Amino acid sequence: MINLFIGVAAIIGTLLIYLFSIKVHQRINFSFTAPVIIATFLIIVGLLVFKIPYETYMVGGDWINKLLGPAVVALAYPLYQQRDTLRQLIIPILGGTLTGAVVGVSTGILLAKWAGFDKLIIYSLGPKSVTTPVAMAIADSTGGITPLAAVFVMIAGIGGVMISSFILKFFRVNHYLGKGVGLGCASHAMGTASAMESNPLEGSISTVAMVVSAVVVSIITPGLIVLWT
Repeated sequence: MINLFIGVAAIIGTLLIYLFSIKVHQRINFSFTAPVIIATFLIIVGLLVFKIPYETYMVGGDWINKLLGPAVVALAYPLYQQRDTLRQLIIPILGGTLTGAVVGVSTGILLAKWAGFDKLIIYSLGPKSVTTPVAMAIADSTGGITPLAAVFVMIAGIGGVMISSFILKFFRVNHYLGKGVGLGCASHAMGTASAMESNPLEGSISTVAMVVSAVVVSIITPGLIVLWT
């Protein structure tokens, strides 16, 4: 009964914080004010200030976590709406996604290796650019630490949302195709949500890139780890 009360309170609190974060983002429309970033920050601050253990929060947070699967499936609707355009762009989308997957995994492994990190961290860092369940499964199969892989996935997602606008502007990537493929490959669902806010077609392309990238990264990561380490 107590767990039920804690779970409901955690869910309601999370929803209120997220709704507040949306309001803030609508008033201050900037990459650093994306709702997922503000909400994550506020929840962490709330847990620290009120000294609420993470395990207690996750009594309700785990219920929200279970809804991530259906939420990802919901991305199929804009795909259906944009199906004709996506069919025409399938070759550049697949080409860009394959390139992005190889570059994303390779740079993560090599930079961690050159920085002198332990192999366990390198194995956990490799699949950082795909969704959490896929990244944890890959890390588990390659000998990495699955909770650490989930943390790297969060960093890649939030980091991508925060700095993608600067990087895309710096490299003069203005086309919705390049933006969608880049966000889907590098920042998985968080980048896709950001792309969906900007342009439905860009978000649909990002969704395709995210799905294809998850398949490709799960295949190439073990081989690239052997190759680069």
